[in-house]
Amino acid sequence: MTQHASLTPERWAAFGRDQQILMIANEMNRASRLFGAADRGRLANAYERILRLADLTVEVQSSRSLRRELLRWLEVAGGVYLEPDLTTHRQLFRVLLLLTPASAKQVPLLL
Repeated sequence: MTQHASLTPERWAAFGRDQQILMIANEMNRASRLFGAADRGRLANAYERILRLADLTVEVQSSRSLRRELLRWLEVAGGVYLEPDLTTHRQLFRVLLLLTPASAKQVPLLL
């Protein structure tokens, strides 16, 4: 089970939208360094955490438009989980960061 498996929707909802996206981005940043052949297991674990946090964000999101975009994002992220691809991961990371104004400020620093 993943690190965030016991995180409840109520606890996750206590974080603001920007914080939620930035916490997912933190996991994406960690995963960026795990695309080597020797790190596949750790990459899978990282993506399980990413998917869990994104699922929670969708679950507690009041904004229909953000929820819709996150669901689209999750579909592609699930594909990277199943078939790791660094180029797609980087694109996903960028798209995620562009979802909120606060996280968008991190694009020049992280990508």
